[in-house]
Amino acid sequence: MELAQVAAGLPVAASLALAGGIASFREGRRRATLNEAMHELRRPLQVLSLALPVDLPQAAPAESSLQLATVALERLDREINGAALESAMAEVAVGELVEAAARRWRNAAVSQGGFIQMRRNEREALVEGNRFDLAQALDNLLSNAIEHGGGRVEIGWRFEGDRVCVAVVDGGASRGVKTKVRPRRGGRSRRGHGLRVVRRIAGIHGGDFTLRRAQAGSEAILRLPLRRQGGEG
Repeated sequence: MELAQVAAGLPVAASLALAGGIASFREGRRRATLNEAMHELRRPLQVLSLALPVDLPQAAPAESSLQLATVALERLDREINGAALESAMAEVAVGELVEAAARRWRNAAVSQGGFIQMRRNEREALVEGNRFDLAQALDNLLSNAIEHGGGRVEIGWRFEGDRVCVAVVDGGASRGVKTKVRPRRGGRSRRGHGLRVVRRIAGIHGGDFTLRRAQAGSEAILRLPLRRQGGEG
């Protein structure tokens, strides 16, 4: 028997209580299922972390990615179970952030027949932000550029007044290079989802995000307010 049929034969207060109880039961079951899934995710992450070699440069990208995955999992745990989300803001060096992201995604670019070229700036840029959020934004930009640009990606940063602009440029899909574009349900691609994440993170940090598309490729620009500039121009 459907809930609507049951509720129709009950007083209004009783039917509302019944509907609320069923909704609470379903929500509790959903939360339990998600908590079990998170528990199962933690174990392989711990195993992978312990399996990494110590003090080897080759392990740095994997270790960095595992740290990001662990933070994301903890945030998901807090969101599901109603705990307050932490957003620790600190001084972040943009150059270090960009270099770590380029290391994480270098092999992905190579697997697409491309490469990641990092353009360093003589001046370091310091911003006030959440390191995990900013790393997540750069990961999304690089992932999208590799996926849609055939793996040929350039990342660097420049200054515009009191802001730093982190730019990720792809060359567009080359002939003979097959990019893997898999639309999500409802016709939305992973690119659209990732760029929404970047836009949200930019807003939280008092910055903005723009994407310039051209026939030869795209340039994604994440602008962030400078805390202060290190070094001389």
